[in-house]
Formats: sequence, C-alpha cells, structure tokens
Amino acid sequence: MGSLSKLLKKQDALLVIGAAASVCSWILLSRSSKKSRQKMKEMQYVINQKQSGGSEKIRLDGRFFAQLKHLLGVVIPSPFSCEFGFLVLVAATLVSRSMCDIWIIQNSTAIESAIIGANYELFRKNLGRFLTAMPIMSVVNNLLKYGLDELKLRFRTRLTNYLYEQYFKGFTYYKINNLDNRIANPDQLLTADVDKFCSSVADLYSNISKPLLDIVIYVQRLTAAIGAQGPGLMILYLIMSGMFLTYLRRPAGKLTAAEQKLEGEFRYVNSRVITNSEEIAFYQGNIKEKLTTLSAFDKLVDHLRKFLQFRFSMGFIDNVVAKYVALVVGFITVSIPFFSPTHPLAKQPTSKRLEDYYKSGRMLVKLAEAIGRLVLAGREMTRLAGYTARVTELSKVLKELNAGKYQRTMVSDATDVAGNKISRKIPLIPGSGKMITQDRIIKFEHVPLVTPNGDVLIEDMSFEVHSGMNVLVCGPNGCGKSSLFRILGELWPIFGGTLTKPEKGKLFYIPQRPYMTLGTLRDQIIYPHTESLMRHCGKKDADLIHFLNCVELGYIAEREGGLDAVADWMDVLSGGEKQRIAMARLFYHCPQFAILDECTSAVSVDVEGKLYAYCRDVGITLFTVSHRKSLWVHHEFCLHMDGRGSYEFKKIDGDTIEFGS
Repeated sequence: MGSLSKLLKKQDALLVIGAAASVCSWILLSRSSKKSRQKMKEMQYVINQKQSGGSEKIRLDGRFFAQLKHLLGVVIPSPFSCEFGFLVLVAATLVSRSMCDIWIIQNSTAIESAIIGANYELFRKNLGRFLTAMPIMSVVNNLLKYGLDELKLRFRTRLTNYLYEQYFKGFTYYKINNLDNRIANPDQLLTADVDKFCSSVADLYSNISKPLLDIVIYVQRLTAAIGAQGPGLMILYLIMSGMFLTYLRRPAGKLTAAEQKLEGEFRYVNSRVITNSEEIAFYQGNIKEKLTTLSAFDKLVDHLRKFLQFRFSMGFIDNVVAKYVALVVGFITVSIPFFSPTHPLAKQPTSKRLEDYYKSGRMLVKLAEAIGRLVLAGREMTRLAGYTARVTELSKVLKELNAGKYQRTMVSDATDVAGNKISRKIPLIPGSGKMITQDRIIKFEHVPLVTPNGDVLIEDMSFEVHSGMNVLVCGPNGCGKSSLFRILGELWPIFGGTLTKPEKGKLFYIPQRPYMTLGTLRDQIIYPHTESLMRHCGKKDADLIHFLNCVELGYIAEREGGLDAVADWMDVLSGGEKQRIAMARLFYHCPQFAILDECTSAVSVDVEGKLYAYCRDVGITLFTVSHRKSLWVHHEFCLHMDGRGSYEFKKIDGDTIEFGS
C-alpha cells in the first residue's frame, strides 16, 4: 500500500506540474498576442494593401469541390496522361503496402506463437520469411515515396505552365499589376501557393486513399474473424467523429488563405527595398523602411500565432477523438466476441483464443489508426481549401484580364472649386472605344485621355499622324504624355472614340531607363526576339555589329568578347550605353513608328543627332518626349499638353515656341 501511495503521489505531482505548465503557456501566449496586436495598431498606417474583391468564406462546400475539380482537370488533363499513370502507380503501391502490413501482422503473430510454444523450427522458418520479404517491402515503401514526389512535381509543372500561359498572354502580366487591384502579389501566388497546392493535393490523395483501402481490407478480414458488429461500430464512429471535427475545423481554410496573403505582403515589402535601394539610401530612409518591413513581419507573426493557437486547440481535440477514443472503441469492439458465451471463440482453447486475439487485435488497431488518419485528413483538406481558393482567384483574374475585363477602384465623380459636380460628355466605360488596325497612320478621333482609375486628363483628343511626320510631345509633368503612349501601346483601355494605328509589332517604345534582359549581348539587341527568330527573319550577326556601330558602341562587342558574351548587362553598361543599346534595338526591329520617351537623355548631343538622322533615313516615324531644344530640328509637328485638360497639335514653324533647354 505504501508503494501504491507513493506512486499516486508522484502521478498527482506530475498532473499538477502539467496543469501549471499549461496555464503558464496560455498566459504567455495571451500576453504575446496582446503586445503584437498593440504594435500592429501603432504601425497599421505603414503598409498600403490592395483590397480584394470580397471577403468570401472558405469552407468545404460545393463551391470548393467545384474549384478543386477545375484545377484537377488542369493537372490531370486526361486518363492517358503521365499524371494519371502516376496516380495509378501510387494506388498500386498503396495496395501493395496494405498487403505488406497484413502479411507482417500474420507473420509476426506466427513468430510470437512459435516463441511462446517453444517451436524453434517454426520460429526459424517464419523469421527467414520476414528477412526475405524485407527488400520487397523496402522497394514498395520507396516506390510510394518516389511516386508521390513525382506526382507533386508533375502537378506543379502542369499548373505552372497553365497559369503562365495566361499570365504572359498579351499584356496580362502588366495589367494584373497596374490595372486590376484584386491580386496584391501575383508572384507569391504563381510560385509558393501553386507549390503548396500541388503538394497538398498529392499528399491528400495518399492520406485518403491508404486509410480508405485499409478500412476496406481490415473490415473484410475482421468481419470474417469476429463478425460484422465490431467493424460496423468502428465505421459508425468514423462518420460521427468526421462530422464533428469537420465542423470544428471550418476556420482553417480562411486562416490558411490569410497566411499566404500576408506571406506575399511581407515578401513584397522586402522586394521594394531591393528595387528602390538607391533612392532609399539617398533619402537615408533606412529607419523608416525598417519600421515598414518589421510592421509587415509583425502582422504576419501575429496571424501565425493565432493560427498556431488554433492548431494547438484542434490538435488536442484531434488526438483525443481520432487516436485515443478510436483505440478505446477498438478495444471495446474486439472484446465483444471474447466476452460473448455464445460466440465460437468461447469454445476454442486458450492458446487459439490468444492467437486470434493478437491477430484480430492488431488488425483492429490498424483499423483504428486508418480511421484516425482519415479523420485527420479532413484537417489537410481544410488547408487545401485555402490554397484552392487563392489559386482559383488568380486563374479567374487572369482569364478576365485576357478577356479585357478588370476591376479597379475608380476616381469619384469630379467636382469644381465650388463643389459642384462636373458633368461628363461621355460615360467612363473602360474598353468602350474602338480600335482600327491600319499601316502607316496613327489617328485619334475624339479619344479621351483617361487613366485606368477614371481620372480624365484630356476629355477629347483628335489628331492624325502619317508616316514621315515626326512629332515632338511636350508639356509639364502629369499632363498625360505617358498616358498617351500607354493607350497607343494598348496597355490601357480606351474609354471612347476611335483609335487607328498599326499592329503592335509595328510600333516600338523606348523608355528613359531601357530594360536589359538576361542573356547574351546579342539578346540585348534583338529583344524580344530569340536568336532562332532573328535567323528566320534573315538577320545576321554582321547586321547587329552594324547597328552597334551606328550607335557608336562597336567597342562593346570587342570589350565583352563578342555577341555571345553573357553578363549582367544592367550593371556592366553605363546609363548612356544602355540607352544606345536600346536605339540599336530600335534599328534592328525597324518599326513604322517609334515612341522615344526621354530615351537619349544620357547621350551626348552630337551622337543623339546621328541617331535621329538614322531613324529618318530608314523611315522610322518618331513620337519623342524630350526637354532638349536640340531635338526640335528633327521633328515637323508638335503636340503640346498644358496639364489643365487642353492640348494643341500643330506644325512646327518659325513662330513655334520651343520648350526645353
């Protein structure tokens, strides 16, 4: 009795310690959450977020299964695809693994019976069988792992190709970042979220298929051994516990989607610092940027902590319901035939009953484990709902943008100084204008200059430019020069009127800061063409060297080791060299019209004059934005915008006032 009393006292002490630890953990978590929320409240103004289209609830309903069905149709295009083949492979290995589990139970029981019965020959025989089967079971286990990993990779490849096909169709990659404000971080969705969705789908396939298969096999075996009452009770428990846990897990999908959204925001804030590091350094804005970055991180941590507390609570319930209570139900189930005096087992000798108990008991434990895994698979399915909703939203937005539809917060109705509403001659409907494709002409007919959010810069613009009529575009900052070019380049929608212009490939744009692609020196000149397309167009490397000489960059090829040289051209080339590479790119493509947006600001005046003279010689008509008076001589017409909604298009003559320096 004394020993029992001491044992009970030790157990009581352990219970008290465990309870105290739980209370302390709860207090610490509450305090840390409170501090985090207080800090986020102080820094809430720092991060500017895009607002999503709506706060739709994420749960396991018909909408989720419809979205999942659509995405599964993308990653498994047909029953004859490799992906479907790997699904069959995984299913076959799962069957093989379940059969291996049953064989191990039977062989282990035989080994233990031989040990208890002191039957050395039977022991040696069964142990030899086990040693012989080990390589086969190892192959099955590793084949299952290989099949799942390859399935994840193939799913990701299919879905990534599908989304990028839409993302890089036309100007969708531009529109999703600049016109539409439903997706805040498409890079996060296209990379991390797609990867997690594909991994979750493949894991869920295994985590559901294997338990279901085990349940079918063990129910069949147990029904033959102890009757249908026991397995039926376990199946009833599976249904009830699954419904109960699914109800409790409803917030998990929304929390998962929010986690990925905040991860994307934190990643975006960090990328902003990298992109704008020089400007931040000039302003000495490191302290401000640190506050911004840490604010985004604190917001993420606060959410992760809430999610962690939710998973902690659900983990406790999952363990109790799916593991321990399932085992209790299993023990009760397996005991029924042994306690029943009318069951055939009651007439068996003790050794036979013991062997049947071990075999049935282990099968029932495996059945209980399978039921537990199937119940817990609902947790993974709830997380999958979050990934599915985000990837589906991205796919939906990409399709709508490709169809010419976008959603953006519009500027409210304009008012004058007195606060009276200004009436519009035209309704602001994106895409309501008409576009006509025609060579050798650019013609605006009553086209309003409107930004995507509905800000009207010029209410009605009409002018006509034919090939050979070089136009200098001038005016103060914010007057609409860049907006005009974005409409010409079909980046922005037309809100009315008719625009006549050549097709996209016959109009070329060169910005002040030219884009240098990854690749060779040749790639910089022929961008966006590939080398094979260049050869197909009849161009040779000698032509590219000629273009480099025209912009006085012939030494670049010699200095860098030829046109096949690969370097980080954004760093290797100076500002003026990059601008001249962009002009060589223009000469290579030789379009009908070119838009030059301060693209020679870092080039000397004499070289600049040669570049413009070459454009005239080869028949490239120019739309130029520049503040240099030296460029007026290369243009015949002037388009002046005053920044107050008015413009003037006229021929340059002796009375024209030249702007610039």
